[in-house]
This record gives sequence, C-alpha cells and structure tokens, in this order.
Amino acid sequence: MARFTRSAGAVDRQDNGSRPAPGGGGLVRSVAAVVAAIAAIAVLVVALSAVHLLPRLRNPFGESTSVRSQPVLLKSITALSRFQAASGSFQVIVDLTRKAHFLPSFLEGSQTLFIGQGNEIAYVDFSRLRSPAIQVSADRKAVTIRLPRAQLEPATLNVRQSYVAAQQQGLLNRIGSFFSGNPNSQQQVYILAQQKIETAARHSALLAEAQKNATGMLTGMLRSLGFQQITISYRAAAG
Repeated sequence: MARFTRSAGAVDRQDNGSRPAPGGGGLVRSVAAVVAAIAAIAVLVVALSAVHLLPRLRNPFGESTSVRSQPVLLKSITALSRFQAASGSFQVIVDLTRKAHFLPSFLEGSQTLFIGQGNEIAYVDFSRLRSPAIQVSADRKAVTIRLPRAQLEPATLNVRQSYVAAQQQGLLNRIGSFFSGNPNSQQQVYILAQQKIETAARHSALLAEAQKNATGMLTGMLRSLGFQQITISYRAAAG
C-alpha cells in the first residue's frame, strides 16, 4: 500500500510538471489577429487612395517649396512715343568654355552648353516727328514725312524656355562652387545669349520689315485723312 502511494505521488508530480502554462496559446493568437487587422486596414487605405476614393497619401520624405518675397517696387515710368513695328523670335546656342593655362580640364575648367530663346522688337521712333519732318502741299493732297530708321530694343530672353543643356566642371571648380554658392555663376551665358540674339537681329530682315510695316500703317492713316500722294522716307537718327 505504501509503494502504491509513492508511485501515485510520483505520477502526480510528473503530471504537474508537464502541464502547459494556462493562457499562453491564446495570447499568441490575439497578437497575430491584431497584426493581421492592422495590415488589412493599411492595404485597404492604400487601395482606396489608388482609386481616388480617399485623398492621396503624401510622401513623408517629399520636399516642399515656399516662396518668400518682398512687394514689387516700381522704379520708374517711361513715356513711349514709338511704333513697335515688328518682332522676331530667336534661338541661340552658347558654348562657354573656361580653361586654365597650366592645369588639365578635369582639375580646373568648365564647359557650359546653354540653349537660349529670346525675342527682339524693332520700332520706329515718333518722338522727333516735328514740323520740319512733315511737309504738306498747299492743296493738302500730298504729304512728305521723314522718319528715323527703325531701331532695335534690347533683346529679351525667355527664362521659361532657356536652359542649361549640359555642364561639366573640373574638380577644383566643383569644390569652389560647393563652398561659395555663387548665384550669378550662370549670368555670363545669359548675357552672351542676349548679345548674340541682338547681333543676329541686326543682320536679319527685322529692321526692314519694321520700316515696311510703319510705312503701311502711316499710309493707311493718311489716306483716311484725304491725302492722295504720300511719300515716306527714312534717315539715320540724329545722335
């Protein structure tokens, strides 16, 4: 009887030691269910954003741009007495290369390829159109007008369509640009593009077209006033 009791006790102790901890499997299943629910909600939100049922999600690492500027200051007003008779659109390619005398280009030097789009306006100045330049016949049927030759305004670059197509810099130039941060580093190519457009406009048919248009405009106006014989000539502008 005593042996049987010890054996039973041993069996009882063995059963108590191998019994699993209450509630362990339920906790794991609960955590797994919560993770699955969160993942399902995230997938649902992304899907609804993709089909525009919800506002698009913003990239948390995206960049934002803000513009802070002072009010525009009006510096001057100029009264114009000119007829803008013709305008031309020009495109120019500027290849600006800088080289050092004793260093290779990969160390010191730069090359910039700039595409410039600009406009040039030709005009006829009417500000000096006084009595000596206008001669009317006694019967008021003939008129002679002497005008200064057409001139060009400074060329205007279209900053939205002008751009740097390619740029190469030597190692020393890159280091200098990194530390200096010069905002006028590309100013020279803009100036060169403007000068080339003005030169091209002077050698084009723009000035002749401006004088032709000014003649046509004045002829039509004078004929409506009753003049039958109209002579318009152009001379060099007085210095």
